[in-house]
Amino acid sequence: MAGNQSAHPDIVCPYNAERFGNVREVTSCIISVSSCKPGFGVDQLRDNLLDTYWQSDGQLPHLINIQFPQKTTISHVYIFSDYKLDESYTPGKISIRQGTHFNDLNEIEVVTLCEPSGWTVIPIKTIRDKPVRTFMLQIAIISNHQNGRDTHMRQIKIHSPVEQPKNQALDYVNEYSTVEFQQFATIR
Repeated sequence: MAGNQSAHPDIVCPYNAERFGNVREVTSCIISVSSCKPGFGVDQLRDNLLDTYWQSDGQLPHLINIQFPQKTTISHVYIFSDYKLDESYTPGKISIRQGTHFNDLNEIEVVTLCEPSGWTVIPIKTIRDKPVRTFMLQIAIISNHQNGRDTHMRQIKIHSPVEQPKNQALDYVNEYSTVEFQQFATIR
């Protein structure tokens, strides 16, 4: 299971990750879904309210397509779900896919959820353990708990790492073992 869940939702909360300044929420994207019940559409996925949800209407797999205007670095996807409220509508198995468009999506992560309650964080990484750069993400709900047909998803947050400005002079400080050499490492 790749997604981490915690009995303490504030540990995995995406808002805490943003406050630390290491990531930012990706908001410039176009989200579409494979189906929805009237009044339970895409808007409910990003409204920051845990009482609202997107509800699918159709056959599995249920798809959430996220398209970015330019190639975007993605480090984590956060999904809020609550088994106690949604029961058979709760996602059980989720596949994350990435690519440039609908026709070239590659599966990069599969997560099995066991009665989730709160935020589930899914790290999005390449084989070399780096964040993925992509034009499109697809979240596919492969199965639900109790063999449910439709799904509820309460919130989705997408995070991109914040690149810290580098001071190249400081990168060399630790390379020297003596004070005599370190004093010549930078130019004033």
